[in-house]
Amino acid sequence: MPSQPMVVMRHDAATLRAMAQAMLERVGLSSDRAADVADILVEGDLMGHDTHGLQLLPTYLAEIESGSMAVEGDFDVLADRAAVATWDGKRLPGPWLTLRAMDSAMARARDYGTGTVTIRRAHHIGCLAAYLERAAQAGFVILLYSSAPAAQSVAPFGGTHPLFSPSPMAAGFPTPQGPVLIDVSTSITTVGMTTRLYKQGKRLPHPWLIDEHGNASNDPAVLFAPHAGSILPLGGLDAGHKGYALSLMVEALTAGLSGHGRDDPGKNWGNTVFLQILDPSAFAGEEAFAEQMGWIARACTDNPPRPGVDRVRLPGQGALERKARQLRDGVALNPAILSQLQPWLEKFGMTVPAALT
Repeated sequence: MPSQPMVVMRHDAATLRAMAQAMLERVGLSSDRAADVADILVEGDLMGHDTHGLQLLPTYLAEIESGSMAVEGDFDVLADRAAVATWDGKRLPGPWLTLRAMDSAMARARDYGTGTVTIRRAHHIGCLAAYLERAAQAGFVILLYSSAPAAQSVAPFGGTHPLFSPSPMAAGFPTPQGPVLIDVSTSITTVGMTTRLYKQGKRLPHPWLIDEHGNASNDPAVLFAPHAGSILPLGGLDAGHKGYALSLMVEALTAGLSGHGRDDPGKNWGNTVFLQILDPSAFAGEEAFAEQMGWIARACTDNPPRPGVDRVRLPGQGALERKARQLRDGVALNPAILSQLQPWLEKFGMTVPAALT
């Protein structure tokens, strides 16, 4: 018999945020920190990045219960100059730390034209794209990069042993046509996606992996014991030298500038972060920025599409359109996410929010 189509339930975004915040408070986060974490996770789902949305919540809850994610105290300021700061995040919640770093960097940019904050020992910061719209809507350019010192899943180009994390790079800026939101990994796919497909017994659409012997594969099983394979750098077997170079650049900006990286002992799951804000008014001016970026944005979206493509989009345009639809019609959650949340909901005497009809 043919398989039954997967039923996707839709849920009100505000209700999902409230659920996530309540669960985080149950394990010890203060309401303001829990709200920040819940907001970033649901923002990821709203934009369609569902491997980095509420799918992360059960793991975050377990990290708090085990003591691996800190819930109390504040970050330490290790260095602070006019436009630059470095913090020790002390394994506090990554979304809360990153939002505080954004606040600090934007304040510095208003005074000095630019502001940069690097963070060592942050816990996992979630989906980078979830932070970008806030800065772009305020008229700023934002650069946000992260690495995961304890993670080794991506081999350097030409090698066979995993060394890097997927180490995403994100950027956002305003245009008259709406914000551009860029979020790309320096690897050709992500740990979240390969893990999901591995658990589902599925394969990737292309050979984006290599096994421990360097053979190309589309089977996520090569990443898990007894194998010791790797995700390929961005560009894959043909042009992976580009992703490899970007991985090294991210290491310099995160681990290098914050002084904490892959050779440090006692590493746990989490991120090292580079966040920079640029104020166009301190350069050629807001009008000049809008004119230049407006022209190039129009030139992209007016470009004749190739066969099979309905239109040329700006990076992030599809995500923002998806967010608008899901705010109106409800967030479509992958059924696997709800099943992973169910044990925690039962533990806290809570139920899955009712689906929208």
